[in-house]
Amino acid sequence: MTQERKIRVLVAKPGLDGHDRGAKVVARAMKDAGMEVIYTGIRQTPEQIAKTAIQEDVDAVGLSCLSGAHNHLFPKVVELLRTQGAEDILVFGGGIIPHEDIPALKKKGVREVFQPGTETGDIIKVIADEVKTLRSTQGGS
Repeated sequence: MTQERKIRVLVAKPGLDGHDRGAKVVARAMKDAGMEVIYTGIRQTPEQIAKTAIQEDVDAVGLSCLSGAHNHLFPKVVELLRTQGAEDILVFGGGIIPHEDIPALKKKGVREVFQPGTETGDIIKVIADEVKTLRSTQGGS
């Protein structure tokens, strides 16, 4: 009998945004739910985030942005992961994201965008469901 590998999530704050309370709350909730969480801290470049995600063999990357740079930063992380052969890593985002920006972010590969007020349990459920689906299509554990 094999034990299923815990879901590994990288939580990152791309760009110059220095406010990370929400990212830490979400990271803690994921950890409390049994996920392995790596938090990179603030002011990370998309390149640093993609490199860390690959090195840490994560299932998902959670990006938090409050500065308004999400339309550039989130798709850049997705692009870097794809060009490095890690397109199987789910990318989700949160922060202050205008509702009208969400469809374009999803079109560019951001799997889900969580807005202020989203319950942490809802975030955890979406991540767990998405990772489970991805693992089943890849035949992984």
